[in-house]
Amino acid sequence: MAKTEFTFFNPTKLVFCPDYLEALRCHVGTRDYGIVTYPDAFFSAAVDQIQGILGKAVFVATDITPNPDFSYFNALDEERRRDLAKAKALVALGGGSVIDTAKVFAAGLEDLPDIRDLLGFASQSQVLHSKDIIAIPTTAGTGSEVTSWATVWDSESGRKFSLSHPDLYPKVAILDPSLTYKLPPRITLASGLDALSHALESVWNINANPISSNYAVRASRIIIETLPSLMNNPENAQLRQMMLRAAVFSGLAFSNTKTALAHNISYPVSLNHNLEHGIACAFTLPLVMRRAIGSDTVCDETLREIFGNDLHNGADQLEEFLCDLTISTDPDDYGIPATTFKTYLDDALKGERGRNFIAA
Repeated sequence: MAKTEFTFFNPTKLVFCPDYLEALRCHVGTRDYGIVTYPDAFFSAAVDQIQGILGKAVFVATDITPNPDFSYFNALDEERRRDLAKAKALVALGGGSVIDTAKVFAAGLEDLPDIRDLLGFASQSQVLHSKDIIAIPTTAGTGSEVTSWATVWDSESGRKFSLSHPDLYPKVAILDPSLTYKLPPRITLASGLDALSHALESVWNINANPISSNYAVRASRIIIETLPSLMNNPENAQLRQMMLRAAVFSGLAFSNTKTALAHNISYPVSLNHNLEHGIACAFTLPLVMRRAIGSDTVCDETLREIFGNDLHNGADQLEEFLCDLTISTDPDDYGIPATTFKTYLDDALKGERGRNFIAA
């Protein structure tokens, strides 16, 4: 039976446009602002362009790397913390790691010397008084531009943490498809599979509702139809646009449900086996789907909108889809022995995201 009572909330303003710089001019205005981005040449040039339009930024972080770590935030010196405190808005130009890092900066990092203190404060405080985040994703997949949490890693202890607070939804997400046109194939693939994982994980989820499921179905169908074609035609602008839309749809879906089992399995896989997040999530999707089938009638009905009436055949189709993209669904192919993978699976079922799984 479909839910008769549910809520759906997402306060992020979405701006689809062909010129992110012009959109930035409108949404930053004359405020003191900061920039958070990657160190690559493309992003260095973008920083110069942004400052040419908006004036000099009071805080610039161009040293962001994948999987933001405790050590990076704790090493932020006093001068940079003072500069960060001056910024009223943060422009986050990049993928999920950049946008997640901007959320940590926005949450008040300058006032707390250890990120552990910030994580504790955010979990207990009703209001963060955070800086406005203007997210400009350059990949089509993470959904961080429309969610209220950030993944932070403690590589020293081998653990993953989540900074989560309603005040951390980006104020604006500027979605310029042209920023994704030159993405390398592996990043295109991993980010696209991350978006598919978000969509499906929001379907087989105890927090699913009719609105989140509608977004998830639309996202899944676009990705399954579009991603293989895009991998064969990486400079096709229309396919890039479709993937960016699908990524936003999936982001809106899981912004209200959070993720589930496949994501919880992915964290030790990424940390211990050096596998990109999107691929670490996606290779278990057929396995998780087979466990979900038959657990909940509404979930099954939603999955049929994506895969057709025969859901077991649909799981086989999903596995074939991944294999056609050169993604194996066998843990052993990633150097994960069967006993280790069982431990990952058992531990994932016990975790918060695992408990969101409809068949947990």
